Amino acid sequence: MVRKRIIGFIVVIQSFLWLIHLLLYETWTFSPVGNDPPGAFWIKLVLGFLSVSFISASLLAFRYTNAVVRAFYRFAAVWAGLLTFLFFGAVSSWIIFGVARLAGVNVNFHGIVELLFGAAIVTGLYGVFNASWTRITRTTVRLANLPTSWRGRRAALISDLHLGPVRNGRFLRRMVAKILKEEPDVIFIAGDLYDGTALDARRAAEPLNELVAPHGVYFVAGNHEQFRDDSKYLRAIAATGIRVLGNEKVEVDGLQIIGVPYRNARQDGPFASVLHGIQFDRGRASILLTHAPDHPEIAEAAGISLQLSGHTHLGQFIPWTWMVRRIYRQFAYGLSRIGEMQVFTSSGAGTWGPPLRLGSNPEIVILEFQ
Repeated sequence: MVRKRIIGFIVVIQSFLWLIHLLLYETWTFSPVGNDPPGAFWIKLVLGFLSVSFISASLLAFRYTNAVVRAFYRFAAVWAGLLTFLFFGAVSSWIIFGVARLAGVNVNFHGIVELLFGAAIVTGLYGVFNASWTRITRTTVRLANLPTSWRGRRAALISDLHLGPVRNGRFLRRMVAKILKEEPDVIFIAGDLYDGTALDARRAAEPLNELVAPHGVYFVAGNHEQFRDDSKYLRAIAATGIRVLGNEKVEVDGLQIIGVPYRNARQDGPFASVLHGIQFDRGRASILLTHAPDHPEIAEAAGISLQLSGHTHLGQFIPWTWMVRRIYRQFAYGLSRIGEMQVFTSSGAGTWGPPLRLGSNPEIVILEFQ
């Protein structure tokens, strides 16, 4: 049943990709007099290859890890991101052409297409650059009943690195260096350290051996670790000395730190049961580390003080950024509140799929407790 759903999902996505590439072809080759442009066959051939590149590269990346597959995936992923902007360029070209025709104005359709397609490519390439520029985001969190010893202390929050065909150990070493430079008192990794594709999990995690903080480093699994059995990822992370939290609470100098993996937090019923079973003290400050801000109302009802999450990527790039804000509302990004609980959702440090960011920035978050 699951296999059939996956195949069905792939067929639907591939069909959309074919249709979008067909639109690009018709837009680029359109002639008011009906003549085929020079090189029409080669344009069809190239667009045909590009239309299947991302699905093909993704399927290969889930089974193989080598330089050729990684290079193919990166190329296909960048193209998939550019495709969004080219699609809007194509649609805008037809709208301008149609309005001009209705107004009786003669316009150079191909000139409009060249201009908008050029702008789309430049915008997409800026998104690729922006995705590689990790910022430090700083914010202050005021918690009731915070232990005196924690006042003024700082936590680093990082999520969604997505180590795989695009981001690798070199990227993780950069992130570790940036975090250590901030000298945080505690470090939280809110899931999706891995992309879920084929790779040597232990070797990829090696830079985490250098990631240390006076009050510990804590990890909770995200959905990409839990596509299948997550044990190889969790073992690799634990081998670096990081505390992997699985439906449990640890006491750190009077502060309660709770971790619930994605699999146990994605549905409200099981999530509520897990939090109830952990039996933390509602009268003292607590931090819940869980990958996605799917059910903050459950955590608030349980008496959590602060939830730290990632997962949303803030949509990575327009227009998906708008869609994510509609889905997650105030919990899509940044510090927000529900009842007596605060939620901080990070946009993440890496990317999934297209390595582009436009309308969102990759980040490491530094939280100061007051």
